[in-house]
Amino acid sequence: MVSRSYSNLMELASGGEPLPSLGRRRIPRVVTASGIVPDLDCSDDDAASAASDHSSHAPRERAIIVANQLPIRATRRGVDDGGGGGGGGWEFSWDEDSLLQQLKDSLRTHHGRADMEFVYVGGLRDEVPPAEHDEVAHQLFEGFRCVPTFLPPDLRSRFYHGFCKQQLWPLFHYMLPLSPELGGRFDRLLWQAYVSVNKIFADKILEVISPDEDFVWVHDYHLMVLPTFLRKRFNRVKLGFFLHSPFPSSEIYKTLPVREELLRSLLNADLIGFHTFDYARHFLSCCSRMLGLKYESQRGYIALEYYGRTVTTKILPVGVHLEQLQSVLNLPETGAKVAELLKQFSHRNRLLLLGVDDMDIFKGISLKLLAFEQLLMQHPEWRGRVVLVQIANPARGKGKDVKEVQEESDAMVRRINAAFGQPDYQPVILIDRPLQFYERMAYYVVAECCLVTAVRDGMNLIPYEYIIARQGNEKIDRILGLSPSSRKKSMLVVSEFIGCSPSLSGAIRVNPWNIDSVADAMDSALEMPEGEKVLRHEKHHRYVSTHEVGYWANSFLQDLERTCHEHNRRRCWGIGFGLKFRVVALDPNFKKLAVENLVSAYRRTTTRVILLDYDGTLMPQTSFGKSPSSRTIDMLNSLCRDENNVVFLVSTKSRATLSEWFSPCENLGLAAEHGYFLRLSRDAEWETCVQVADCSWKQIAEPVMKTYTETTDGSTIEDKETAIVWNYEDADPDFGSCQAKELHDHLESVLANEPVSVKAGMNHVEVKPQGVSKGLVAKRLLSTLQERGDLPDFILCIGDDRSDEDMFEVITTAVNGPSLNPEAEVFACTVGRKPSKAKYYLDDPADIVRLIQGLANVSDQMHLDSLGVFDQMHGTPPSATDTVPR
Repeated sequence: MVSRSYSNLMELASGGEPLPSLGRRRIPRVVTASGIVPDLDCSDDDAASAASDHSSHAPRERAIIVANQLPIRATRRGVDDGGGGGGGGWEFSWDEDSLLQQLKDSLRTHHGRADMEFVYVGGLRDEVPPAEHDEVAHQLFEGFRCVPTFLPPDLRSRFYHGFCKQQLWPLFHYMLPLSPELGGRFDRLLWQAYVSVNKIFADKILEVISPDEDFVWVHDYHLMVLPTFLRKRFNRVKLGFFLHSPFPSSEIYKTLPVREELLRSLLNADLIGFHTFDYARHFLSCCSRMLGLKYESQRGYIALEYYGRTVTTKILPVGVHLEQLQSVLNLPETGAKVAELLKQFSHRNRLLLLGVDDMDIFKGISLKLLAFEQLLMQHPEWRGRVVLVQIANPARGKGKDVKEVQEESDAMVRRINAAFGQPDYQPVILIDRPLQFYERMAYYVVAECCLVTAVRDGMNLIPYEYIIARQGNEKIDRILGLSPSSRKKSMLVVSEFIGCSPSLSGAIRVNPWNIDSVADAMDSALEMPEGEKVLRHEKHHRYVSTHEVGYWANSFLQDLERTCHEHNRRRCWGIGFGLKFRVVALDPNFKKLAVENLVSAYRRTTTRVILLDYDGTLMPQTSFGKSPSSRTIDMLNSLCRDENNVVFLVSTKSRATLSEWFSPCENLGLAAEHGYFLRLSRDAEWETCVQVADCSWKQIAEPVMKTYTETTDGSTIEDKETAIVWNYEDADPDFGSCQAKELHDHLESVLANEPVSVKAGMNHVEVKPQGVSKGLVAKRLLSTLQERGDLPDFILCIGDDRSDEDMFEVITTAVNGPSLNPEAEVFACTVGRKPSKAKYYLDDPADIVRLIQGLANVSDQMHLDSLGVFDQMHGTPPSATDTVPR
């Protein structure tokens, strides 16, 4: 089992002949063979021939589908001979009930992907002896394009029955481990097993992937850290993830000790899919609250920017495989079972209510039984006429809770049957044995109403299957005694807490915890006029038949292609260790500022302009105290003492604050309130960049801001001379962001006729006079220098947010203009890797401070050198770049 790219290389090395069966051999990662690169060791004719032969093997579109279990059924052919070798070997077949198999069939048949190749990576349900691993792996790959992951029994138990089923699964279904009996307490050993298994899956994917061509689609909560391992190996891998379970609210999810590790791992995917908007909203809220990320709608898609990568969310519930359901309805066994059930129920004038659920604590079987008991108590007319058939599939997990649910359900069934049963009438029939799929379809056909009342569930497909079964076909219609022109009907009672509920607008939605409400819904479903049942069924059937599994899979793959189409245009590299690994993706022209180049340019130039932002640049945004340190004052003074430098601090702070903070800096220029006020030095007067505006508009804006401050805990108002700012840095991030959007719209409305602009920034909304921006400071400074005949040959401009982009634009557009020296070197630098008009970046304010300190050291050294005293006092001067980041 090797990747297609490796296989192609081996074919070239063997003269273009197809590879023999790989069998149990492992192909080396590095191939050293003559002829592997035709252009280097063969003639032009031979190279052309090889290229032609290679083009005939052009790779076709391929998807690697990864899940906890392969869509395979395994059967042992013979009895083990006792030697551990398994005797008769294995037989494998496709599992037609598996979603992963169904999506492949539907995509190839109906969605224009007939030539698409699918490779599956996952585990087998059956335990395979280690001695047979190679043989089974070879058999599965050659016959089914499946790559099995063999896990030691102990590791598999800790992974699946431990972390997945005892910790993730209960938490994602809103069960907190408040006691050892209520879900599993976090166990570090189980978490380590989970990570180890995800790593094993990643290693298996590496054996078959062609990273530049293949799409990788990972499924469900068992493999949530797998994206990190793949992204670490291939920075540009085209990777999608779909979660088939609910995603809990942030208040629930934040209790998980490894919450950030899972979130960051998911963000290493390109596209993350959810069944409902609620699940996606909870995920995005967790990213916002726990990682500080912002999300926004981009042409109909909700996306996050994560270190330069766009991570998109996809909201679409999965569908059913129509062809499979139709084929099962056509089986003779299905027709015979339908006839049997008609005789058992309909011919006795009894109506069938149907429940199909796994036997676990979240499916609400006991609540459903209580509601049915309430129905029979409140509506005696249904006694003897209505039967509830509850099909209880075996639970997928283990534990005391499963046993308790089963015992409780058995006891309730006995109680109801004892209270309301008659000699020829059993109100509740509990089927707790595994049913063949055709049997289940037969029950769907006969059921008057289907009840799905789970207290929390992912994408439950039972209602969809029921709708298709009730639509039937000609064969079923004949058994039911319906004419070909008969309009079909169905009724659904569904829980509000299941993934398919939003898509079934014609169903009766219920809160499963409200027993009276569910009982009333059952009665309404039975009493509903036939015409309304027909209309509801037809609406549901239109949706289910057009949103089948192939539609869902094709839509996801199309969005994955769209999300990844610019991968090769971006420069990518990985940072971070372990599960904190992430990939930084940037435009090719956006580079980290090479400090050695900056210092070299600083040394050889004579007319320098340095423009510095303050908050988020020299001072971290998260700092509690915002006033500058003595170290900051000293390094600014060192820069300002250099007579070749013009240094300006450009801030949004008020001029009173800046005057107080930077009074020790004699020659430092200050620009306050986005540059509205300007002061060239400490002893100069403050002047304005634009004509002083009338601030009477504040009387309109301030009362509006006060209203939002009173209703948004943690928000404050900052009143400046020419501007007013509403800050919500200490408010709840989701509520603060929502209020900020509302306030922004409100202010734009009431200030529409005023000469001001309303701007939303990082955790604030600001109202300021029109035309005022930090770009004005840069323009004013360059024009002043030009008037004096001083054309700068060095410009350094550093800032961190949107307000600084105006400065970046001014200095970059000034290149080759009359205000700069023709040989000028311009460095526009933003803080952090993000889209910007700056050409360079540094990672954080600490890097900026080290950079400025390094330039200050260069100025001090050059000053001492000019005096000829440095060598006498200190010996050889230190290198300035020793104090700056590399």
